[in-house]
Amino acid sequence: MTTIEQLTPEAAFETLGLSLPPAPLPLGVYKPFLIDGKYLYLSGHGPVNDDKSLIIGRIGKDLDIEEGKLAARQVGLTMLSTIKTHVGSLDRIKRVIKILGMVNCVTEFERHPYVINGCSELFAQIWGTENGIGVRSAVGMGTLPDNIPVEIEALFELHED
Repeated sequence: MTTIEQLTPEAAFETLGLSLPPAPLPLGVYKPFLIDGKYLYLSGHGPVNDDKSLIIGRIGKDLDIEEGKLAARQVGLTMLSTIKTHVGSLDRIKRVIKILGMVNCVTEFERHPYVINGCSELFAQIWGTENGIGVRSAVGMGTLPDNIPVEIEALFELHED
């Protein structure tokens, strides 16, 4: 029996049967990714759908917690698309180092980590629990660009060439 820990990240992704949205283009003056030595930095990403539209809405007002978690998973898929588009393969990633998850929510909402688990669980499915789970912060925001429910930035370690 093959476990997720024995699969390459590309093979693990294939077993999930998920599709990747198109990698987003910057809408401001920034780079969507930057490689510095053995580190890959990804700028904040939002939840892009396969048709390039954004998931929008505030958690606790327009979206419930489960819809927020799915939006965070969609952000993770958008980040995977950026990796595949600009770095070439998910197999180039050695491990997830850090995730910063920002949740657009009403002031009474307190379950930010649960929402960001949508992305963290996806990364654990791709790179396994040892390499797919890094350190993390999950915070609430009064607003996010275009009223997206979740924005996430991340730092990864690359395999040495």
